[in-house]
Amino acid sequence: MSDDLDRLFERLVRVLADEAPGRLAVPFPAAEVYERLVPYRSNRSALKVATHQDYEMAVLRLLAGERGYVALDPTEVREALQREAAEANPDTALFRQFPDAILSLNRLAAERFLRGDRAYAPPAPARPESLDDADREEAEEEPAAAIAPVPESPFELAEQSESPRQCPYCGETLPGHRKVNFCPQCGQPPSGELRCPACGVEVDVGWGYCVSCGRATGFE
Repeated sequence: MSDDLDRLFERLVRVLADEAPGRLAVPFPAAEVYERLVPYRSNRSALKVATHQDYEMAVLRLLAGERGYVALDPTEVREALQREAAEANPDTALFRQFPDAILSLNRLAAERFLRGDRAYAPPAPARPESLDDADREEAEEEPAAAIAPVPESPFELAEQSESPRQCPYCGETLPGHRKVNFCPQCGQPPSGELRCPACGVEVDVGWGYCVSCGRATGFE
């Protein structure tokens, strides 16, 4: 919800925009705000201020740079107004002592008010794209996530199985408590095609002898 400061800044922006399209980009003396551009008498209703002191307080807050609506030079004047605005009982007319201080509008805030978007907030600082040295070293020191071991073959260690494993080719029980790469009964590897234990030629289940070398397969 807008307050006295928002309404004062919006009124100032609209008056300047009506004077000339490029007026918002031109700095001007602070005294113009309360003497010519948005004087109290002719803008009291538009600003919805109850008293002249309320009007002066809004001007003081504006020139002090509250909400980043304007910037005032020299810096010493702006800082003096900031300190006064923060007091419990401020001198609301203090800004009148610095009529020649130069005021510049925040163009982004002004354009948002002209579009009707009053919820202005200064942009957040950009997040650094890369890690600094300390963060990079910390990231490098983090241990890599543990990778589950991939079984090397269907014939895993016997202790990994709750019941004895059987060879898928000859049906014999495989030895336990050790890694088995070949069946001790038929000599077949854990994966791939069924092959002759003598010459390695592919054979079918049920063949008693190899069609290539004639040796017994042991699979009948």
